[in-house]
Amino acid sequence: MTTETVAASRTRLWAAISLIAGVLVFSLQDVILKYSSKTYPLTEVVSIRSTVGLIILLVFIHLSEGARKILSPRLGLLTVRGLILLVAYGTYYMALPAMPLAQVVALFFMAPIFITALAYPMLGEKAEATHWVAILAGFLGVIVTYWPRFNGDAPDFDWALLLPLAATVTYALSQLLARKLNEDSAAVQGFHQNLMFLAGALVLGVIFSLGHFDHAGLHPSLAFLMRDWIAGSWNDLLLLAATGPIAALGTVLLSQAYRMAEANFVASFEYTGLVWGAGWGYLLWDEVPDAYMYAGAALIVGAGLYMLFAGRRAR
Repeated sequence: MTTETVAASRTRLWAAISLIAGVLVFSLQDVILKYSSKTYPLTEVVSIRSTVGLIILLVFIHLSEGARKILSPRLGLLTVRGLILLVAYGTYYMALPAMPLAQVVALFFMAPIFITALAYPMLGEKAEATHWVAILAGFLGVIVTYWPRFNGDAPDFDWALLLPLAATVTYALSQLLARKLNEDSAAVQGFHQNLMFLAGALVLGVIFSLGHFDHAGLHPSLAFLMRDWIAGSWNDLLLLAATGPIAALGTVLLSQAYRMAEANFVASFEYTGLVWGAGWGYLLWDEVPDAYMYAGAALIVGAGLYMLFAGRRAR
């Protein structure tokens, strides 16, 4: 084995480690949000997270490329993408109090499949026939995951089960829009994304506060969305504020991983999020995924991995 080969293997190893560490860091954010969903409203949680994130991103942009880059000539498209991501992450977060963490994470991994399916109508990028087979396999994974709700094992269908799918579709749309914003750095896009998060959370927070809605007996997802703001303890507020640095650190680790090695190799490690989701769910909330969830997740992950490596071979 040559010195160059050893160096390349070592680089790929560190890229994989960086990616896995980044996914682990992001999983901590899900844990904090699921924990907070029992007490705090989603609008307050997102407002705190976005405020901290905006400060971090503004400092980073100022140091790396200059604060003027925020005033992009593509502000309209950046705003639209930010609003779409507000829906994506809002529906994802709303699913957390109503569903096992591992199930929410597994369904969110439909994103690469939706991105492939929507790439042709939005960008004119055609998918091969084998990719459509993988897309169908991914949808089959969703059906298997939900099967107990369809066959009578759990007769009361919970509409919250649709939230991760809504999150996945809107997230896929936002990623496709990002292709049209390649002149704006990831930090600038992230700044406008957090700006829309903060604006949307504040507007919804005011609406729900003025409406004086009766929260008694509400579905957990709706209660998380419509609950009144509270002062809370300093420990909780610091925990919520920590989601800003967590997101920043996770972004750095993931960006570093994709810089060090080819995207299709690195992206396959994104699915370690299922391990962290299942682990945190079991340790903190005694959530034990059933056989349907494991089988459905296997189909979704298998379809996603096939599309990743098939694309790599084609290139």
